[in-house]
Amino acid sequence: MERRTIGYVAAVEGAQATVVLSPEAYGDVAVGAMVVIPSPRSMVFGLVQTLATPAPGETASPHDRHLVQLALLGESPGPETEAFCFQRGVSHSPRLGATARLAESADLARIYAKPTKSSVAVGALHQDPDVPAYVVVDDFLGKHFAVLGTTGSGKSCTVAVLLRSVLTAHRDGHIVLLDPHDEYAAAFGDMAELVTPDNLSLPYWLLDFEELTQVFCSAGQPYREVEANILKDCVMTAKAEYLRGGAGGSVDEAGLTIDTPVPYRLARVAELLKVGMGKLDKPESSIPYLRLTTRIDALRRDRRFAFMFGQLTIEDVMGELLARYLRLPGGGRPMTIFNLAGVPAEIVDVVVSVLCRLIFDFALWTRRGQGVPVLLVCEEAHRYVPRDGAVAFAPTRRALSRIAKEGRKYGVSLGLVTQRPSEISETVLSQVNTLFALRMSNEQDQLFVRRAMPENAAGLLSALPALRTQEAVAVGEGVPVPMRIRLRDLTAEERPQSDTARFSEVWSAPCNDKGFIADTLDRWRRQVR
Repeated sequence: MERRTIGYVAAVEGAQATVVLSPEAYGDVAVGAMVVIPSPRSMVFGLVQTLATPAPGETASPHDRHLVQLALLGESPGPETEAFCFQRGVSHSPRLGATARLAESADLARIYAKPTKSSVAVGALHQDPDVPAYVVVDDFLGKHFAVLGTTGSGKSCTVAVLLRSVLTAHRDGHIVLLDPHDEYAAAFGDMAELVTPDNLSLPYWLLDFEELTQVFCSAGQPYREVEANILKDCVMTAKAEYLRGGAGGSVDEAGLTIDTPVPYRLARVAELLKVGMGKLDKPESSIPYLRLTTRIDALRRDRRFAFMFGQLTIEDVMGELLARYLRLPGGGRPMTIFNLAGVPAEIVDVVVSVLCRLIFDFALWTRRGQGVPVLLVCEEAHRYVPRDGAVAFAPTRRALSRIAKEGRKYGVSLGLVTQRPSEISETVLSQVNTLFALRMSNEQDQLFVRRAMPENAAGLLSALPALRTQEAVAVGEGVPVPMRIRLRDLTAEERPQSDTARFSEVWSAPCNDKGFIADTLDRWRRQVR
């Protein structure tokens, strides 16, 4: 195979090499190009990271000394005449003076060839649109992934491309997507079960103690701790009474805890609060009881919370809910999209906490070999696992952190999507093994992503501020080789509803139709989207 010589190796340091560019190759080499350095022991491949002229003259000249900095990606052991077998890492570093050549399309096709493991195409290489870009399904899903990029860089479309590509090849998947902005329902159509506040069911008795405290108790001390202790006693009593009534299935009352997910009657909790309040001698001691009673009554009457407190009968529907939300079986819809846009802001963190905890605990307690792997995709992840733990809802942060650290052992994988990587928990992001980094202009975000990268990809990351929409840098175990890719096109029916408002178009004509105002106010007051 004839390859164009571009120069010779002048320096090697770790996973980087410096090539002196020949005058004949001046103008032919660009950042992101692939270079091959052959030797008797291996063929080493590297990406052009920087181009420089150390001592430029008054005018540009090919005869000036030009340097090319390479980030070494991998090699094919043996000389060029032996069978090609690309592998990551470099065991035989290039020698000084070795010839550097520009890789051809055939080289790229072999380096980025379809992996032997199960894989799906998600786009094409930036260097050569004719070479498909693949992700390895098991490593991509099984070891967590993240999609990072500034607003407008195409995060939602990237998520749609990745998940659609996987589901097209694996129609019996099990994906749960938390959608805080109602973007993804349009992107997946009949592939997804859409859960909105209107058809969401998440009974209050599924809450653990921390979540109960968040929902029912006052925000500040000293009342919060006092109310939490009172509430705990009443809930424990209500649970025990329900079990004694024979409706608890196989749950043993002796092993009952405040966190055991068994039904109980909230009306009975309210009765126990009134009984406890009646036993008090001092009127001021009844304040915590009054606060709890008032809060319970308000939540039961508020139709916005009907998905949690509106059940007319108390039944153990935990199995049915998990089967529906985890798509067991899928019934042709392998994904569940939770539209959180209409969930009251004061309880949305609790809803996310309960869902994440249920998914992990269900996998944890399933016998090995009987369960199915589940992917949890968390949009706007910095809201739920922020870097600053003081501003996070502790149960939600803990649930997602647990999935990030231990989920792989039990078949629960995590997909994080965020526009502010520097604001997400570094501990959680460090557990992610595949990153799709889109355009990023914020220096703090870029620095954070560089630290989180699972391998050397500095040359690719330098392109982050200049990436176009629909382009991404993909690195990690889920891709065969670190690469800059252009994601495949989505049809109008496959695109999420996340387009920016068209100011220039709408502002070009007066708004004479005010009919939408009454409709908006009606939806606002009825809390119906």
